[in-house]
Amino acid sequence: MEFIFEKIFVPNKHSFISRKLPLASNARIHSHRNFELNFITSGSGRRIVGDNISGFEKGDLVLLGPNLPHCWEALDFEKGNDPFCIVTHFSEDIINSDFFRMPELEQVVDLLKQSSTGLRFKLNNDSHIRQSLERMTQLEGLEYYIEMLKIFNFLLQVDERENLSNPNNSSAVFSKNLDKINKVYEYVFQNIQEGVKLEEAAAVLNMAPSSFCRYFKKKTDLTFMEYVKSVRVGIAAKLLAETDKQITQICFESGYNNLANFNHYFKHIMGKTPSDYRKTFR
Repeated sequence: MEFIFEKIFVPNKHSFISRKLPLASNARIHSHRNFELNFITSGSGRRIVGDNISGFEKGDLVLLGPNLPHCWEALDFEKGNDPFCIVTHFSEDIINSDFFRMPELEQVVDLLKQSSTGLRFKLNNDSHIRQSLERMTQLEGLEYYIEMLKIFNFLLQVDERENLSNPNNSSAVFSKNLDKINKVYEYVFQNIQEGVKLEEAAAVLNMAPSSFCRYFKKKTDLTFMEYVKSVRVGIAAKLLAETDKQITQICFESGYNNLANFNHYFKHIMGKTPSDYRKTFR
């Protein structure tokens, strides 16, 4: 069973769609041109957003910008309590609409722009947002829009927010020729720890390595190896912030086999050494 949300499109450029959907254990990484608000109502598993890999559980709330690769993969299936999420899609053109140019909605527009890297909202109590999102799956017309504005207002009041993907790899990087590039993203995330090989990535698109490198650079504004390094650093950053694992262990778990290279690329991308980065969370 798999659900590829890119097949869900809003009916017109200013509309929203809210659906309650099951989470799959074999979900594929994908992207689409709409904003997405994703709320986990039950279950837990692994979440991929841009170059970030991390866990999710019930109450997880994430806002995604257009064209940002993502995937929620269910790993924990409780008997009688299948994993579900409420997904709301709305057009990428909404921030350019006349309505959203109102001064009162300036903060909402800023929030939507920040979602280009994926924004996770850390909630102390998810009952309010859950009730609103549940209602939206049943509402239509003006009532739906009013409820959506209430949700935007709620999100603005959440002080603790986490940028999931590296800011250097925002959704703008992933905006061209999504179908083919999504296949490459999926290959990278499936093989990042065991080893990513240029020849294998090129074979995913039935290209010679040299042609593939030119194609990937043209479509993403990154070389293939720059993208792979950013994914590895994203994994390492999450482990440094949330675990007490030794830096050497994190080096290997994020796909590096050389500590010096790991330190070099981590500092280049994150602006800090791994040890200094960890200190900011202690």
